[in-house]
Amino acid sequence: MKRFALIAACLLGACEPAVQRAEPIRLDFPEMNTFGSVGTPAPQRPNSEIALDFIDLAFRMESGRALPVLTRFEGPISVRVTGDIPPTLSGDLNALINRLRNEAGIDISLTNAAEANITIEAVPNNTLQRAAPNAACFVVPRVTNFQQLRSSRNTPTIDWATVRRRERAAIFVPSDVAPQEIRDCLHEELAQALGPLNDLYRLPDSVFNDDNIHAVLTGFDMLILRTFYSPELRNGMTEIEVSARLPGILARLNQAGQRAGGQIPSSTSREWIDAIQFALSNRTSDNRRRQAATRAVEIGQQLGWTGVREGFANYVYGRLQLGNDASLALSAFNVAGRSYRAQSITQIHSAHVSLQLAAFALISGEADAVIALADEAIPIAGSHQNASLMALLMMFKAEALDLKGQSEAAMALRMDSLSWARYGFGSQSEVLARLNEIASLAPQIPVVQTAEALQ
Repeated sequence: MKRFALIAACLLGACEPAVQRAEPIRLDFPEMNTFGSVGTPAPQRPNSEIALDFIDLAFRMESGRALPVLTRFEGPISVRVTGDIPPTLSGDLNALINRLRNEAGIDISLTNAAEANITIEAVPNNTLQRAAPNAACFVVPRVTNFQQLRSSRNTPTIDWATVRRRERAAIFVPSDVAPQEIRDCLHEELAQALGPLNDLYRLPDSVFNDDNIHAVLTGFDMLILRTFYSPELRNGMTEIEVSARLPGILARLNQAGQRAGGQIPSSTSREWIDAIQFALSNRTSDNRRRQAATRAVEIGQQLGWTGVREGFANYVYGRLQLGNDASLALSAFNVAGRSYRAQSITQIHSAHVSLQLAAFALISGEADAVIALADEAIPIAGSHQNASLMALLMMFKAEALDLKGQSEAAMALRMDSLSWARYGFGSQSEVLARLNEIASLAPQIPVVQTAEALQ
């Protein structure tokens, strides 16, 4: 598994910049906000459906390659951190370890010892990109550092399909990107080091989905990990053996899921996956990426897909049409929104679409529409611990309040957004760029500068 480097927000780039006031707004950046303990909702889908998800997650790889047996760590699991450790990593990792212990029941802890079951190494982002151009971070078995990874490239050493018992793994995360991106990498890659080696685009409630919509481990993810480490399972079990035990395990671990209504999930065609991944790639032209996104939408329509796959294909297509054809982008976002709103389980997906729709509304000067979209989506983004999304929505609402002449409320909200933006986007210059990008969409809204920039 890898986290695709999908930009958190893409605003309309084909608009004329707004007229600026003579005196720009002055902003002093507040302290960074981080998330405390946020309750994780329990899985909402039936156990019969979750059991099928577990099999596909545990016995397949992203390439479609089958894994012969179940593998996991046995006994207490130790985790250490090396490299150029960014300041926010330790706090986020401690919070994650606590969640894995409390919610997934895994005996896992941090260590300063030279040897550990799992090593997390923080390396510069450009180094990671040379090793895996489309990945924000990744995990491999049997190595403990980046040097070993380099020497083991193209060998069975780092081939998960050859593993029969997990004993060592290394996670490589960027050391010089936004705190939220580092945290998201920790959640997804540590979960993979412990459990599932696959991603499923059909999942609406999981980080084990390369749509990158969920930022942190969900209740479904914790149930999957708890199931991985249940006493009824062991290393070396076949798919048939695990399938026979899953109903009893899930009945014990998730009593609320013992109900009718589970569906047999359809497999996601390789052609659709290839089209989506090509569309998300940054190593080809925008035109070819748009063509790939169009193909993904068409494949989904031919297969009669609804839900998260229909929504994501249209979302990606809409994003790629920004700056090229605004009418096609808006139409695609509306389709994605309808698809996501059809289920309560995809509220965070809808919030991402709301951000894009807010941009269109702001350009049109529809302040009330922007405020309505933001008011609905901001608490959802917060409950899913997505600081970058929450900050952008707050910035949009602030611009809308300015349009309505509520300047004091706008400035107060804008200042609140900065605390979350520092976590979501990192550097002050990046945050400032986002503020100015949004400000440029609004009629007669000033460009924002920091107080330091004006000196």
